[in-house]
Amino acid sequence: MERGAGRFLSDNSYKENLIGTLLAIFGNLVISISLNVQKYSHVRLSGTKDPRSYFRTKTWWLGLVLMLLGELGVFISYAFAPLSLVTPLSAVSIVASSILGILFLRDKWKPQEFLRRYVLSFLGCALTVIGIYLLVTFGPNTHEQLSSRNLELHLLGWPFLLYLLVVIVIFCLLLYFYKRQNVAYLLIILLLVALLGSVTVVAAKGVSGMIILSIQGNVQLVYPIFYVMLVCMIAAAIYQAAFLREVSELYDASQIASLSYILSTTIAVIAGATFYLEFKGADALHICMFIFGSCIAFLGVFLITQSKKKKMFEPYVVMDVIPGLRSMFDKKSPVQPELSGSFSYGTLENSGNPANNQQLPEAHQEPNSVHSVMESKLE
Repeated sequence: MERGAGRFLSDNSYKENLIGTLLAIFGNLVISISLNVQKYSHVRLSGTKDPRSYFRTKTWWLGLVLMLLGELGVFISYAFAPLSLVTPLSAVSIVASSILGILFLRDKWKPQEFLRRYVLSFLGCALTVIGIYLLVTFGPNTHEQLSSRNLELHLLGWPFLLYLLVVIVIFCLLLYFYKRQNVAYLLIILLLVALLGSVTVVAAKGVSGMIILSIQGNVQLVYPIFYVMLVCMIAAAIYQAAFLREVSELYDASQIASLSYILSTTIAVIAGATFYLEFKGADALHICMFIFGSCIAFLGVFLITQSKKKKMFEPYVVMDVIPGLRSMFDKKSPVQPELSGSFSYGTLENSGNPANNQQLPEAHQEPNSVHSVMESKLE
């Protein structure tokens, strides 16, 4: 009887993880498409004499709706799949953006020149897909109902309390060196972003899980822990966006994208393993293969971003598709307006790199999302 119950729980966990994984992949794909749609709207509007603002165009609103749909899919996926599966899947958006950029460029080069120019992108995409496959295959197969009682037990457990103490100490030290000693190294700022991001995703998983339980009939929104985690999620996302806005003013976006993905994913997986005990009961083979898949995905993302690092800006649509686009770039007129910050779970702020402003038009300023930062050099 107990063996049958255990098998039922295992099958149920597999189904829940599959739903969460598919939702995360779908959400990241839709987010990548939405960013390209919004950029198309900005480019088309800036290349004409249309006096309308960008938010008065149907294309931009379509991109915004797709963005919200994608973010909603990723948010819901936290309720079904472990953080260790959902967080690394943000690389899907990077791969999709890179492929869309190559397809929409429609260069007239010879095949040999085209392959030589994008060999790192192709190799990076292949490695990232392989890494994602290993992550999903050998990732943790655990699932629990995120009720208020379960979350309180996790919150007061000694593994998470120890982890929280270490995170607070490291965060305070990094903040001291950054604010008081003016040590603005890329690694220090992105570590601050990643530590805040771990709080964001841990809280987002709890909030998402309690909302899903409430929809299913087991109301959880009346418990104080729901609002505690909701406030933590929003506050961490806001400060996360502020730090990333600062680092985007100092460093190249390709450097930010690759290193931010590696640090954020690593720390989020550690947070999920300590707070939700996602690797409890996992054997050594699955853990080693999961780590191996993570390393391959990290290498793939690094190659994708580095392949775009030293290249001049190229719009993702052909110059003759939009009237006035060629003359607009010749005059170095801005393509997209500066957008103020907004927040959602896992939000990261993106802005252009001032060091490149003499060469690049301001065409890579996207709506503020963790995915837009990673994709600003990939399209």
